Amino acid sequence: MPASNLAALIEEKGDTVGMLRNSRIGMYVYPVVTPEFTNWRDEQRAWRDSAVLFDQTHHMDELIVEGPQAEAFLAHHGINSFANFDLNRAKHFVPVTPNGHVIGDHIIFRERADKFILVGRAPTSNWLMFCAAWGSWNVRIKHDPRSPSRPEGERVFRTHYRYQIQGPDAPKIFEKMNGGPIPEIKFFHVDWINVGSKRVQALRHGMSGAPGLEIWGPYEDKAYILSTILQAARDAGVNLVQCGSRAYSTNTLESGWIPSPLPGIYTGDGMLADYRQWLGADSYEAAGSIGGSFVSKNIEDYYVNPFELGYDFYIGWKKPDFVGKAALEKMKAGPHRKKVTFEWNRDDVMKVIASNFEEGLPCKWIDFPQPNYASTSADMVLKDGKMVGMSMFNGYSYNERCLLSLGVVAPDVEVGDVLTLVWGEPDGGSGKTSTERHRQAEIRVRVSPTPYAKEARENYADSWRSRATV
Repeated sequence: MPASNLAALIEEKGDTVGMLRNSRIGMYVYPVVTPEFTNWRDEQRAWRDSAVLFDQTHHMDELIVEGPQAEAFLAHHGINSFANFDLNRAKHFVPVTPNGHVIGDHIIFRERADKFILVGRAPTSNWLMFCAAWGSWNVRIKHDPRSPSRPEGERVFRTHYRYQIQGPDAPKIFEKMNGGPIPEIKFFHVDWINVGSKRVQALRHGMSGAPGLEIWGPYEDKAYILSTILQAARDAGVNLVQCGSRAYSTNTLESGWIPSPLPGIYTGDGMLADYRQWLGADSYEAAGSIGGSFVSKNIEDYYVNPFELGYDFYIGWKKPDFVGKAALEKMKAGPHRKKVTFEWNRDDVMKVIASNFEEGLPCKWIDFPQPNYASTSADMVLKDGKMVGMSMFNGYSYNERCLLSLGVVAPDVEVGDVLTLVWGEPDGGSGKTSTERHRQAEIRVRVSPTPYAKEARENYADSWRSRATV
């Protein structure tokens, strides 16, 4: 009988790392939105030079948590302090396991004293739904999972549409669609604006280093909202470029957020053991994949903690208790790896690409703008033959004219150090359907600040992005 949950699947396979490295799920897909509206180079350039429209409707889970204990429930299951979390605010919400390992993250919006909306990847949604079922909390949860990766022509429905407009010319569009100047909205604050005849909520946000607003509302309004935004851009004389799914995922390379750390849930007793039994055998955690040159027998070697990702200043140490607090208190003194950007050497990259035009087994193909061949990436970064870091998310920036990746390094590694990234998987590749037969290559990488984009480093509010700069 096929395994019915993650715990049974791990027992059946006997090798968690091998199970995930050889997953047959295929490429990680950003669903529904067309791959390119114009071309991914111009779409990347738009968030730096003019204005870009991101359609964020389909690739993220949405979780609505409400009820008398909604705040207490979320505060207990996230590291964040809720002390200053008033109405019309948003936070970067980060849950960890009882052992202190990051599960994932969501953006959390407070709509009422007793109602919150969370948006992000599946691991955080799954964890919170389990926690609500596992505990005794007076909360109600509505889960709207991301759209199907491959809808095969079937109609797709969501609870809300979600758009983001950003770039240096974005304010001109906001004023046109609002019918006048919009209110001053502080970073990660929410206010109401007009989009034509519709009144919508707007979050002051920016994903790629440029100013912007994220707006959302009922899904049935999506077509009207889109047409109104596009008309407002024309009326304002702004070249608003719609961003397709190929370019969308690369914006974080410039702004420094690692979107897909491996959830630290595959080991641990008690609550975590129950969670693995609760998770289905077809869940993100069970079907997802690990790609890259780093291969360890211990799945915990792929885990990260909040200190490594620059999230430590979120931690609400004054809260009486929260999941993972005791473990984080033990970790606090360090030492910790730190988040950096790796700038890939042009000549080494060109050699890897050139190998695919030669006889014999080529190096692993570097897809552009992003080699997104696994749910989670883990490439070894070496210094004098010793592993000192891990590259976790990579891609090409047309704005910076280079390949970049985000990852973590040992605390003694400095900005400017030149290290070696091992590109490609050992033994000719794994069993993933997204991985062709190939050989490994060494690529020099220069350790660079996070965020990499100058605009993001200088103009973002004091946040995990600026605090994570090494």
